[in-house]
Amino acid sequence: MHPLLVVIAIAAVAAVFCWVASLISKDTSWVDRLWSIVPVVYVWVFAAAALVSGRDAARLILMAVLVSAWGARLTFNFARKGGYTGVEDYRWAILRARMSPLMFQVFNLLFIVLYQMTLLVLITLPAATAWEHPSPITVSDVVIAALFLAFLAGETVADQQQWNFQRAKARGQAEAFLTRGLFAYSRHPSFCVEQAQWWAFYALGASAAVAAGLGFWGGALNPTVVGAALLTLLFIGSTVFTESISAAKYPGYAAYRRTTSMLVPLPRRRAAPDPAVS
Repeated sequence: MHPLLVVIAIAAVAAVFCWVASLISKDTSWVDRLWSIVPVVYVWVFAAAALVSGRDAARLILMAVLVSAWGARLTFNFARKGGYTGVEDYRWAILRARMSPLMFQVFNLLFIVLYQMTLLVLITLPAATAWEHPSPITVSDVVIAALFLAFLAGETVADQQQWNFQRAKARGQAEAFLTRGLFAYSRHPSFCVEQAQWWAFYALGASAAVAAGLGFWGGALNPTVVGAALLTLLFIGSTVFTESISAAKYPGYAAYRRTTSMLVPLPRRRAAPDPAVS
């Protein structure tokens, strides 16, 4: 069986599980609990298929190891925040309050479950490109893998800084929101490098296509780019929604937004006058 069909079958089972579990538990964070797990499974399906078929699997094994490192780090961070103990993402509760019960269930099925579970397949499809075009690892692959690991390290640091801040805040030793460390240069550094990792993953698949002689169109730029692109759009939309909540909760957040980049780390800007003040 083609490994893509295996991936689709696993994704379908996972989607049904998340939807049914959300209906039974009244908790819509089941996709969040699988977010860092199923992509690892999908990439290893392609790597295993390459090994079984006798193809050159070096690039796919590299891709699978990198995604496994991504998944392990994200799973650990999600677990220590209580993600696997029944804690629902606070944003879903806010949306539930803004919608009728029927509308929210439609949103739950179409976006939270189907769209996001489909996206988790799409972001791993560069592994399908590497499976279809097996070739030895190149210098470009090594450079891309090093970038992936650098982004992974950056996300680890950002999440640890946020974790330390939230613990201090729970003890009454910090207030409002984090503006130090990496958060002095980006309001959401974790979101930035999370997306960067998947663009690097796409580049590994594209490297396989280029090595196979496909050139730019169909090689460096191929249809699997849709996964990384849609993930970026999802993160931007999620960030805008999250910031609307923070801005309503913390009066000082508007000033932070005026001086600090939303995603890409940049030097802090000089504070501009508050447009709300005449």
